[in-house]
Amino acid sequence: MEEKTRYFVLKQKAVPEVLLKVVEAKRLLESGKVTSVLDATEAVGISRSSFYKYKDDIFPFHENAKGKTITMVIQLEDEPGLLSLVLKIIAGFHANILTIHQSIPVNGMASLTLSVDVFPETGDVEQMAEAIESQQGIQYLKILARE
Repeated sequence: MEEKTRYFVLKQKAVPEVLLKVVEAKRLLESGKVTSVLDATEAVGISRSSFYKYKDDIFPFHENAKGKTITMVIQLEDEPGLLSLVLKIIAGFHANILTIHQSIPVNGMASLTLSVDVFPETGDVEQMAEAIESQQGIQYLKILARE
């Protein structure tokens, strides 16, 4: 049985130090203050393996009146109407689709990358992700970034 991805909001004091350092290393890389993962991990005092282990699983939480952008990748079967269903779910959560990129299907599978603007009325992004991932033909969904 496959374990569902769950999301939590924690106060900074409850987050292990290694995860906070991963966030700081990512910030250093994004800002251009360092040019490599090695430089970033040395600057914050963690191993590269720790960085790679957690880099896709921790993001700072930003309150933003205008909304925040979620970038996700979805692996889906090449079935007529499946992309339309995904877009309908996103619309049902009152999120705004910014970009869509779907690869050409290979062996009956396609990769879909979506950037979505979410707002307070969108509600729980975890519920939206679960609603998409629970659809027949969706292999997995992974949130790549939040801004």
